[in-house]
Amino acid sequence: MQELLKDQLGRLRVLGFIEGVSFLLILFVTMPLKYYFDTPGPNKAIGMVHGVLFIGYCLMVLTVGIGRGWSWGKIGLGLLASIIPFGTFWADVKLFRE
Repeated sequence: MQELLKDQLGRLRVLGFIEGVSFLLILFVTMPLKYYFDTPGPNKAIGMVHGVLFIGYCLMVLTVGIGRGWSWGKIGLGLLASIIPFGTFWADVKLFRE
């Protein structure tokens, strides 16, 4: 894990993983709790954390992409991955490993 955190690309990969997990928690845990069991509390809490992670991920994709000279297409795919379930995991494997 420490090896991943040494450079910006590694930090992006870790952030992408955490953001992806938070997105899946919202979709498959807190949204059903909110709408089927009338329990909105977890959705508010995880939703706020996910929002911060989402913004951080998007900014980091832009920062890392521009810094490494990625094409706008590759940067766009990295950004698009954040709104598709399991997308950040795909981006880690297909876009962020060098």
